[in-house]
Amino acid sequence: MKLFLISQEENNDYDTYDCAVVAAENEEIAKEINPSDGLPMVWGKTSSSWCKSADFVSVEYLGEAKDGTEQGVICASFNPG
Repeated sequence: MKLFLISQEENNDYDTYDCAVVAAENEEIAKEINPSDGLPMVWGKTSSSWCKSADFVSVEYLGEAKDGTEQGVICASFNPG
């Protein structure tokens, strides 16, 4: 399992996530993780707290996760209104 920083700059309003550290097998899976609940995104049908498309998600590899780490959100940055 690897650690990635996922971020977006498309949706910068109140009550939105701007980034998260996630554990995933690869970059493509990391890009699909919803920072609000750790589940796969349902683009166009998910809440407006993240961006509208995977095209707006940036992914940066951070390193290897500790053995036994499960896929999902490690921590997330939320901008409350």
